[in-house]
Amino acid sequence: MSRTAPRAVRFALRAGALAAALGLWQLLTSLDVDIWLRFSQFPTVGDVAHAFAGRLSGPDYWTDLTDSLTRIVTGFLLAAVLGVAAGVLIARSRLAEDLLGPLLEVVRPIPAIALVPVAILLFPSNEQGIVFITFTAAFFPVLVSTRHAVRALSPVWEEAVRTMGGGRWRILGSVVLPGTLPGIFGGLSVGIGVSWICVISAEMISGQYGVGYRTWQDYTVVDYPGVFVGMVTIGVLGWLTSTAVELLGRRLTRWLPRTSYVPGARTERPAPAAPSSAPAAVPTKQEVPHDQLV
Repeated sequence: MSRTAPRAVRFALRAGALAAALGLWQLLTSLDVDIWLRFSQFPTVGDVAHAFAGRLSGPDYWTDLTDSLTRIVTGFLLAAVLGVAAGVLIARSRLAEDLLGPLLEVVRPIPAIALVPVAILLFPSNEQGIVFITFTAAFFPVLVSTRHAVRALSPVWEEAVRTMGGGRWRILGSVVLPGTLPGIFGGLSVGIGVSWICVISAEMISGQYGVGYRTWQDYTVVDYPGVFVGMVTIGVLGWLTSTAVELLGRRLTRWLPRTSYVPGARTERPAPAAPSSAPAAVPTKQEVPHDQLV
């Protein structure tokens, strides 16, 4: 079977699952089903699609989209750079761990969205405050994953570079950073998702533009199809950005061994050897050469 056939089957399964979910949504809302969950309060798929088409034809939707993407990209890039740098520094320097470790561990459990009042008081504009919230949300996942990845590196690699005359920067560029890339991108994948959660929440609280701000405004005026337009937009943007991070990670770590899943494939174990009925020959003294006798 060609490689395109399994891909086509998987694509059909994914499209079918999405179509089934939309069909169930349309059925439950159009019939006003109220069995504990009140689907009669939901807009139908047709209502959301009509509202979506209306938003696409107006300028406000694209302005909100641009503002949210600018905030998420700015905060996430800052978190990626500073999170990796801080993780490597803390993992390889006891002084940095003693100075920065306790402070970061105290701040890390605080939800980023809880820092909205701090951002309002600290920064002169709401825009800078929202970027700060986005940065904080992604910073700690990147920091923690980088720190663990650096500490998990085998010391044999570093000793090999030192043996060949390499210094600290050589070790950092040829051992530490390449060896920790899988862990770093694991933290980046988590960070981009948390960043979207927090940037939307911050826009709802203190934003003036953005997808989160527009979604909250639609809720306050009881425009439920508009609320679902915002939810769909957030989901698509989050999926696209997380996919971009994953693809970049695969390209930068293409030297790693990949495992491919083949549906229906089984690993066959070799059959155990049949036991021999004849006993193993035990050498006697006459069979041993004379030059080996003591």
